[in-house]
Amino acid sequence: MRDYRTLIVWQRADEVVRLVYELTESLPRDERFGLTAQMRRAAVSVASNIAEAAGRASDPDSARLLSIAAGSASELQYQLELVIELGYANGRARQALAASHEVKRMLASLISKWRR
Repeated sequence: MRDYRTLIVWQRADEVVRLVYELTESLPRDERFGLTAQMRRAAVSVASNIAEAAGRASDPDSARLLSIAAGSASELQYQLELVIELGYANGRARQALAASHEVKRMLASLISKWRR
């Protein structure tokens, strides 16, 4: 078992959560139960699944949870792209999108490592 806080991928995912929370504060009020809620859930899911993966005893089990985190990261990326396309974006949306791409790359590398 690993301490998830020492994983750089978790640290970056945690930053994405914070960016998403800040960004969604500025979304239109009528998106509170739509995009705001979904984006927050997806971002938290990425970091949470990384944390859970770190706490598992077996690498195959950890890799499965990291795959779930990668799926949530893809979901979040689409939602961030949509926010930008709808014109709701501020600098945080682009920053969160870039950071989420970085997290996905890191997850792919870690999944590959833990599956070996």
